Amino acid sequence: MKWTRLTIKTVTEAEDIIISEMYELGLWGAQIEDHVPLTAWEKEQMFVDILPDFGQDDGRALLHFFVEVAGSNKDQEKDSEEAPQGPSVSGLSDAVDNSYSFVSGENVVNDLPGLLSQMQEKLEEIRSYMDIGEGSIEISETEDADWANNWKNYFKPFAIDSLLVVPSWIDVAEDLSGADEDETKDTWQLEGEICHVKKGQRILRIDPGSAFGTGMHETTQLCIRALEERVTESTRLLDVGTGSGILGIIALLQGAKKIVGMDLDPCAIEAVAENLNMNRLSEDDFDLMIGNIITDEEVQKQAMQGSEEGKGFDIVCANILAKVLLPLTPVAAGLMKPDGIYITSGILEGQEQEVAKACEDAGLSVVDVRALGEWRCVIAKKPLQ
Repeated sequence: MKWTRLTIKTVTEAEDIIISEMYELGLWGAQIEDHVPLTAWEKEQMFVDILPDFGQDDGRALLHFFVEVAGSNKDQEKDSEEAPQGPSVSGLSDAVDNSYSFVSGENVVNDLPGLLSQMQEKLEEIRSYMDIGEGSIEISETEDADWANNWKNYFKPFAIDSLLVVPSWIDVAEDLSGADEDETKDTWQLEGEICHVKKGQRILRIDPGSAFGTGMHETTQLCIRALEERVTESTRLLDVGTGSGILGIIALLQGAKKIVGMDLDPCAIEAVAENLNMNRLSEDDFDLMIGNIITDEEVQKQAMQGSEEGKGFDIVCANILAKVLLPLTPVAAGLMKPDGIYITSGILEGQEQEVAKACEDAGLSVVDVRALGEWRCVIAKKPLQ
């Protein structure tokens, strides 16, 4: 079938922020077209088309979102006569760098003009605190393509320290011979659709589904490493903005006792359930709640019931944008037990001071600030009372 493509003209520095904000409108993924050179590491990983020279990086970027507009085929054919055709929108060369390409779910849109208006409002909001370039939106129509599944061609197994992340559609065989028992990295080989791993290696089976989260993004990796240092068999974790459930699932694989996941998007329900099942984990150990924990006191009370005797969580984790972390932090502090840990990410370079101040204002002590690429992770601790 034909897909409607919504293209935002922007700059490379704004790519991640815009994609995150469009996710809140139900646009679950984007195809990035820019001239940023790929690193050798990126070329070996998922979500990458290895293409020839993209040209000199000029800071411009196109973000493509794909949706199905509800209506009859006849209406779609009529609309398509007025929509620009072809694989490229004006603004960049035909070379496309799919360095972050993911589209999932049906992405059915009933009110396209309404969606476009919401997109423009989001762009103007972002423009108020950072440069987004032109910030315009163009509409075009794609050729017939299975946008919901083609991204799987670029999602391959990858390691985060001792953890191996394997997509759901690849089989795992614990038969890798000759691996050094002391090794924790690179002890796997992919042959066709089978990933051969060292016996006993810790494996996360994940399918992003319609709630994005594979562990590939720097913000998620920062959280994963912080959790691996702190999760114990008695840990009760609150994961705000749980998405696919990846952080809570990793904590359970480490032996955590209980996870409470919070999200605004109902799509997280199916994604978390599938990923728990895929990793042979019980849904009884992962309570998922849909609601706004920042503003809804009833949601806060329900979340607290998942802590030990209602005394607070050992760890509260939030991999969200900095502007959401600021109002979330005092709420999170109230949901933590004394000596509890607060792990935050999704923070762009330069914004960590604001998040750290929010932590201190909430009575927490900042114990670490970590960096990966342009992203930051602020870790704070609640004092003993």
